[in-house]
Amino acid sequence: RLDGKFVELLQTVLCSPKCPEQIRLLCAAILREMSPCNDLILSCDGIQDTKLLSLVSSVLLAQGNKKAEVSAVGQRIVKILERRLPEGQSAQYLLPVLSNVISLSPESLTEEQTNVVSKKMADWLRYASIQQGVAQPSRGFFSSSRTRQPGPVTEVDGAIATDFFTVLSVGQYYTQDQWLNVQAFSMLRNWLLCYGDKGLNTPNSDDKSEVDRSVTSMVSTTSTSSRLLSPKEHLREKAFEYCQRLIEQSNRRPLKKEDGDLQKACLIEAVTIMDIICKQDSSYVYRAVSFLKTVHSRICGDAAYARALLPIAQFFLNHSKMAAVDSDAIYKHLLTDIPAELFHSPSLAFEFVQFCKDNSQLFAETSSIFRQSFPNLFKFLAWNSPPLISEFVDLLPFLLDAGTAIEIFHLLLDLPCLTAALDIQLRSSALPTSKRAACDPAVKPATCLEAFRHPLYKNMFQYLLRTESTPEDAPERLIPLRQLLGSLASSPRVVQCADTVPVLLELFFRVVAEFADGPLINQLVVLLLQRSDQLYEIPGFRDDVYRVLGSQLAMLCWLRPALIVEQSTEILEFSGTVSNIQNKEAIFTHMVWAIGEYMSVSYDKRCTVEQISRFFETLEVVLFEITQLRPLASTPSYAPRAISVLMATLTKLAACSQDLIPRTSMFLSKMRTFVQSPAVTAVYREEDLEQLLIRATELMNLLKMPSVAQFVFTPPVNVATTRFQREVNDSLHFALRIVTRLLEPTPGFVPG
Repeated sequence: RLDGKFVELLQTVLCSPKCPEQIRLLCAAILREMSPCNDLILSCDGIQDTKLLSLVSSVLLAQGNKKAEVSAVGQRIVKILERRLPEGQSAQYLLPVLSNVISLSPESLTEEQTNVVSKKMADWLRYASIQQGVAQPSRGFFSSSRTRQPGPVTEVDGAIATDFFTVLSVGQYYTQDQWLNVQAFSMLRNWLLCYGDKGLNTPNSDDKSEVDRSVTSMVSTTSTSSRLLSPKEHLREKAFEYCQRLIEQSNRRPLKKEDGDLQKACLIEAVTIMDIICKQDSSYVYRAVSFLKTVHSRICGDAAYARALLPIAQFFLNHSKMAAVDSDAIYKHLLTDIPAELFHSPSLAFEFVQFCKDNSQLFAETSSIFRQSFPNLFKFLAWNSPPLISEFVDLLPFLLDAGTAIEIFHLLLDLPCLTAALDIQLRSSALPTSKRAACDPAVKPATCLEAFRHPLYKNMFQYLLRTESTPEDAPERLIPLRQLLGSLASSPRVVQCADTVPVLLELFFRVVAEFADGPLINQLVVLLLQRSDQLYEIPGFRDDVYRVLGSQLAMLCWLRPALIVEQSTEILEFSGTVSNIQNKEAIFTHMVWAIGEYMSVSYDKRCTVEQISRFFETLEVVLFEITQLRPLASTPSYAPRAISVLMATLTKLAACSQDLIPRTSMFLSKMRTFVQSPAVTAVYREEDLEQLLIRATELMNLLKMPSVAQFVFTPPVNVATTRFQREVNDSLHFALRIVTRLLEPTPGFVPG
């Protein structure tokens, strides 16, 4: 915060023509840092000096997006550009400010004003001098009075330029119009997006008219030369020619490395601008298609140009249908080769995934290659997990369908394993050729690097690092590889990747639930139970995955209750294994809960008494195993939640088949002995045992009224999904307490 008088002095010095330029620059910088400032008296009105206007405008635009001030700056700049500038003044100080104006408030310029600037930009782009600028004469004592004549600008490879000047033209010094050429190109994309298509029928607004114009353009792609072009059309024409020349210049071998980097950046920008021009005027499409196909053929084999392949693919996604060309080869190369070779480039990974996300709908509609390439796309996520997770949350739904769901499910569970495999692949490729000799198949590999080339593991690595979907392959082959990669489980990159898996798994099931049919849901449930044994050993990873799989298992059973009967063999095998209570408590508990909830004729008419008895006997054995009394030293501890759910499920099954009620009641009555045993109280918390005893008592009391128990646990089909039944389920705990009080009234308790 500065004194008001000082702020006033800063503005006075800024606008003083006698003050040194460095001091004025400093005053403008201080005023910008103070923004927004309420004490400003600056105005761009009446300023003729382009340098001063640039400085004052920079302060005014820094005050925030104040439409009036932004508009005033834009109006003043265009007014100065309209007329011939006096000697010593240059528009090069105004173009950066104008670019800022259109970014903040494109509507601040009228159509007449945009036409003025469009005409100027076309001239700056196309008619800059091809002679180098003159060096500023030195004022030293020994300076020569002779001035060296400027030579022509050159190309990046040193050849003398024979065509018009562009940003890739090289010179020792540059003229004012050459600087304007560079600045005009730097703001060209934004200008075209803001003002290029006003008054035109774009492809999205009138498809029929575009097709007609496209057909006409096939007959004569130079038809525009036979009529007078409007300023916007004239700018598009010159911009298109400029981009063509830039792309041709990008094919030259640069003498300096920095020129090579500039070539690549200009190629990307040029293709992007050509895409915009073709969107605004489809008569350019046919001129661009063959040109860009040639460019793609030239650069597709050079990894240094990988980023440039993205705007080329974007162009063909937007226009290949109109041009009636097959672009699958372009998409296939992009989605197959680039992720496999350059997954480790963070900037490319972000741009690539962003490109896929932005075009996921287009890809889904135009090419099947996109979904087939999902194993390749996930390499970006496996290697760059934290920065890309939000992009993949948006992208995953477009990769999922009935054909890819199962394979993506396996891939998500193996994502940390993929990270480890990519690490080994990179390290292996960095080894000198002498150390890449084939391994002896008879000798077991000692390290992961040796295993990468070992015949025993080679196929496993190839499957994990595949570039396309292979639904017929069996993921079980990766079991030995997961064990082999155990040494990398604590790698920071692997651990970071593992943290993203639960998030994507939840999204996976949420999306699959929208389109999955019965067979797919059944298959997912079976795979879920099987894969719970086949996870990469990372600290904390299993628990996080089990938590998600457990909750999603309950959701799948809710979507398709019939799967309890249809997949009874696999479900009985899983729920009958006592070790699953300790190792996979989250999945086990939800599986047992689903059995009690959906093993009923209310949900499936095929649910017979025999089947209910099979499930009852299996779970009864499990509950007996975990609640039988043992010597103090050997009493294991199990999750109280699992014990509670087992008791509730047995009660529900008994309510469905009342012959089982005596066995259930007898079992529940023994829970008091269990919770009071010294061996049990030594390993369980007192409050947990108290809650188990309360729940056992409540369930036992409910079974004393079989008709009530049957209605509560197994409602009729027409009631099972009503609001009433949902409310009964929501308040079941309260209902159990009421029944207990009715059967065991306490002193002073009056029913009703």
